[in-house]
Amino acid sequence: MKDFQGKTAVVTGAASGIGYALAERFASARMNVVLADIEEDALERAVKQLEERQHQVVGVVTDTMRKDSISALLESAKARYGNVHILCNNAGVANLGGYLGVWEIPDKDWQWIMGVNFHGMLYGIQTFVPHMLEHAEPSHIVNTASLAALVPGGGPYGVSKHAVLSLSETLYMNLKTLEANIGVSVLCPGFVNTNIDSAERNRPGELSTGRETTGEQKAMLKSLLNAGKEPAEIADIVFDSIERDALYVLPHPDLDDVVQRRVEQVLARGGLEFSRRV
Repeated sequence: MKDFQGKTAVVTGAASGIGYALAERFASARMNVVLADIEEDALERAVKQLEERQHQVVGVVTDTMRKDSISALLESAKARYGNVHILCNNAGVANLGGYLGVWEIPDKDWQWIMGVNFHGMLYGIQTFVPHMLEHAEPSHIVNTASLAALVPGGGPYGVSKHAVLSLSETLYMNLKTLEANIGVSVLCPGFVNTNIDSAERNRPGELSTGRETTGEQKAMLKSLLNAGKEPAEIADIVFDSIERDALYVLPHPDLDDVVQRRVEQVLARGGLEFSRRV
């Protein structure tokens, strides 16, 4: 996709972090941008910030765990701007309740993490791809995964991001087979300076487990996030990937060796090297 001016982008999880940076980057390319987020107050602030800079934007409160909410998002975007050309399935959450074996993790954690991180993206694809196929104009879908999609471990978060990677690769092959005018990118960043450490604020009450992260765990994660790349840098890399029609977007080349070691271990057909928890 090369021509962006006057086209329309939809970004989920757009009230902050990578989502807001993507919305800002598309708006600076003179696109119409639909910001979607479950946090109404934060969404209103994000939209206001972009409107003050004379960007063409609108906010739509969206719960990506619900397919009907995703459908309503598409209808709102079409009613405001017409055809949608870029969809960023970016909304994501992480459970930070400390280390547990996969057999010990509460079902509610799995339901929440997979509901947002995987099913939310699946619903976006199911809803927006038919629309893009119908209008047949150059389009692109960006799915936000994580470096966790390329390395072992990570509990429900890691499992969900592996699923997003596989979903994106399958979508890419499907669309290439159809010779569709739709590109696909899967974003796999390392640490980025976002608020994902406080994702629990948006967990539905009925999926609460009552487990809490220790202050030490919170401080350690916040330190890693603060030292990570800035969301605006990630957005620039994603924009370039859309222009190049690149499937794999790995914005942390300094971590390539981590991915390489995982691949080597797979091909060695043996065990898995990892740091033991005590």
